[in-house]
Amino acid sequence: MFRGLSTVSFYTDDLAAARAWYTELLGVEPYFAFPPAPQPPAYIEFRIGDDEDELGFVDRRWAPAGASAAPGGAVVFWHVDDLEAAVARLLELGATEYEPVTPRGSGFVTASVVDPFGNVLGVMTNPHFAALHEA
Repeated sequence: MFRGLSTVSFYTDDLAAARAWYTELLGVEPYFAFPPAPQPPAYIEFRIGDDEDELGFVDRRWAPAGASAAPGGAVVFWHVDDLEAAVARLLELGATEYEPVTPRGSGFVTASVVDPFGNVLGVMTNPHFAALHEA
């Protein structure tokens, strides 16, 4: 039934600032924006990582009724090869710690931050992911 992660969507009050911040963090521009230029977008999307997973940002005006703007809820974790460096980079760019680097056992280590737009972003060292993507 589930075939893979399609898109993770975050809401933001300032889509232009989120675009700039995540472009700096990820080192790539979004590959998709809607509506297309010259109109200001209400949605942008990046493709990142080995599987080109989609990370989207939606203008908060389009959030479901009653959606909280406070950090919390589910955390999506992105595999990184160097967890300490990833966390340091996120903090350097203005994210704040949500959960510190935490060993979970069997080689799994997680951490999460709150981006400047109020979204929880998880990073982890995941030996299963690494094994699946060995070259």
